[in-house]
Amino acid sequence: MITRKKFDFIKENYSQYASWAVWAEQEEKPKSKIGDLTILDPDINENLLSELNPEVVLVALNFSLDVKHQPWGNFHSNRPHATDYKTRFALKDSALWGGYMTDIIKNYPEKESGNVSIYLKLHREFEQNNIKFFRKELKDIGANNPLLVAFGNEVNDVLNRNITDLEILKIPHYASHQGAAPYREEVLKLIKNRAIGN
Repeated sequence: MITRKKFDFIKENYSQYASWAVWAEQEEKPKSKIGDLTILDPDINENLLSELNPEVVLVALNFSLDVKHQPWGNFHSNRPHATDYKTRFALKDSALWGGYMTDIIKNYPEKESGNVSIYLKLHREFEQNNIKFFRKELKDIGANNPLLVAFGNEVNDVLNRNITDLEILKIPHYASHQGAAPYREEVLKLIKNRAIGN
């Protein structure tokens, strides 16, 4: 379990681009309450700290848009075209719920992931600096031997190119063209035989 002191430290240092795989309960519509960040406030959600698990780290590639997120707002977007709701639907009641969520590449907004991959191939030092930052981030959140869960091919490639000492599991990106139910089914199938600890 994460202490309140540790939670506040992580919030202070990383919440502008990271979050947790905890969302408010879905109501009638699939996207309902997806952007409700009160669920990530331990003064409001008294069960929050017991749900958080830094030994599961879900990793996306980068911000798609150049926006300033509210603290913990990444992966909790209520923009009409955002697909964060599929992540909530897929992870609910799974071993990945409560995991830490972050982007491997910071401060490089780009909607097309292929363009990010091209940039990284041409700017290896930039990639390495982001990997160093990610390593520090893992240490700071208290992740000792985390399972890294890569959202899609591009981030999976970056992780496998640079990190050989941690287990990496690739799942489809939440913006893939499959519906929420098939997406959940595929994610659950991929994590079914994994020993995902606390």
